[in-house]
Amino acid sequence: MLYPTGNHTHTPISQSGDSANFRLIYISILAAVVGIAAGFVAYLLLQLIALITNLVFFQEFSFVLSPITLEEVGAWVILIPALGGLAIGLMARYGTPKIAGHGIPEAMEAVLTNRSRIDPKVAVYKPVATAIAIGTGGPFGAEGPIIQTGGALGSLIGQVIRTTPVERKVLLACGAAAGMAATFSTPIAGVILAIELLLFEFKSRSFIPLVIASTLATSVHFVLLGRGPLFVMAPTEFGVPGALPWYLLLGLLCGGAAIAFTRLLYLVEDAFERLPVNRILLPAIGGLGLGLIGLLDPRVLGVGYETITAILNDQLVLAGLLGIMVLKSLALLVSLGSGTSGGLLAPMFMASAAMGALFAHLGNALVPTADLSPGAFALAAMGAVFGAASRAAFTFILFAFEITRDYNAILPLMVVGVIADLIAVRFLGTTIMTEKLKRRGLKVQGDYEADVLQRLTVAQVMDPDPATIPADMPMEEFVRRLRENDPVLIRHHGLPILDERGDLVGMITRSDLLRSAERPEPHETVLDAGNEDLIVAYPDESLHEASVKMLHYDVGRLPVVERGNPRKLVGYLGRSGLLVARRRLLEEEASAEAGWLSRSRRQQ
Repeated sequence: MLYPTGNHTHTPISQSGDSANFRLIYISILAAVVGIAAGFVAYLLLQLIALITNLVFFQEFSFVLSPITLEEVGAWVILIPALGGLAIGLMARYGTPKIAGHGIPEAMEAVLTNRSRIDPKVAVYKPVATAIAIGTGGPFGAEGPIIQTGGALGSLIGQVIRTTPVERKVLLACGAAAGMAATFSTPIAGVILAIELLLFEFKSRSFIPLVIASTLATSVHFVLLGRGPLFVMAPTEFGVPGALPWYLLLGLLCGGAAIAFTRLLYLVEDAFERLPVNRILLPAIGGLGLGLIGLLDPRVLGVGYETITAILNDQLVLAGLLGIMVLKSLALLVSLGSGTSGGLLAPMFMASAAMGALFAHLGNALVPTADLSPGAFALAAMGAVFGAASRAAFTFILFAFEITRDYNAILPLMVVGVIADLIAVRFLGTTIMTEKLKRRGLKVQGDYEADVLQRLTVAQVMDPDPATIPADMPMEEFVRRLRENDPVLIRHHGLPILDERGDLVGMITRSDLLRSAERPEPHETVLDAGNEDLIVAYPDESLHEASVKMLHYDVGRLPVVERGNPRKLVGYLGRSGLLVARRRLLEEEASAEAGWLSRSRRQQ
């Protein structure tokens, strides 16, 4: 027998084509459920935030979110965030500590360490904690917690229903993508966010469910919150190509801002960790600091979507932009560093948008003929800073485009986003998402690429002229040649066995040799000692398929035969062949080849 038989009892580790297609349809249906559920959860959370804000600050029962002003709230603005922080501390202590933070690193951790299983408590406590934190003045957005809550919903469905860990990861990512899409009405950015921060792959098995979940979540947003963008921006002149040098400078500034904010956030977090107080009180202390900052400018309190809209439409003066840039950043650092619950996106959008608009105003003051649009530079900075800090530049280029739906914004967004990302890659070892995980001893994949084992075929790395051994060779002679250090035999851990006609009839390995030595039999041949029940590879199949066979059947080497003629040996593939594929990839990355110019110089 030259192919697997019922004697092999290993658990399958790959699915057949028909089975994989059926599972994809099945997971896509579940993704649709996750997307619709996440859309409703996002809506309910936004409504709950508005309700708590109105009850706490205005003593009104209303679901219409109103901006917080000092005239209406007064000095109580100092204590309200502290009380909210105390509630968060109690929930973290007696509910689940997973509610602390902005949500995305926790979803990443579930993927990396817990086979994409999220505690059901997170799906309950996280949105409630976020609503309390933001409703009592927390300078956060709801998107990070919604992403985590949506991920928790996807994970829970994957735990209730029989799924593989990879399918559960896809459902978790579907919930996260749907959460972002439902919050901002940005379905494309939601999909790319899940790919860049949670999946690290671009495959049909994940892309199709992600698009379904994100589309349906956005549809729920359309029905419940309307079709318009979250931030309404007046028609804007982006100034391309004349303003491109200014956008390059803005990209450098945004990259520096991303680095500074990431490092400051963890410095503040470390400072809070060192305070000699009960951890329950840390969010309350952060809330007290937030209240003092809110006393200076109450616009830093709450989600602040209306303030972001004002910045994008150039409705604030220079002093206002400077105050928001500094105070919103400080409020976010103090609040999030203390361990409360809230999202990073909206506050960083506000601070970076203010920075971009301020940059344009200063550019116009220095060079009056520059004619820079503050709204355009605010939008470019808004996407670039968080994109660089999270190492998800592509996501936030698309995000900024989707919230304006103005194609003219694409070139500035791309230029500023990639320059900022380049600076962050060069000077920031981790991201604002992965630094916390690194401190917990987790390594997060920063990039993803096509699997080299999928790219190369068996024929490209196999030994096309393998050493073989005749089937009628006595074992005594085989052992004698090994003892004499026959170079052919000692170099291989397994040898194909050929009969007198040159047909493949078996394999003998060192394990077979050891078993034969334990119970020697007279007149035993290598075929008697070897294995006739072979697992084979084909020249045209991928190395991935061959490696799956090795893992599935727990073998370290495969004879390579012609398709349709399983006795015709054409090569040999061992584990070292898989390493050859990896080495080839490394050589492609590191070995610079001579170009035309250098070759022509040598010829001269």
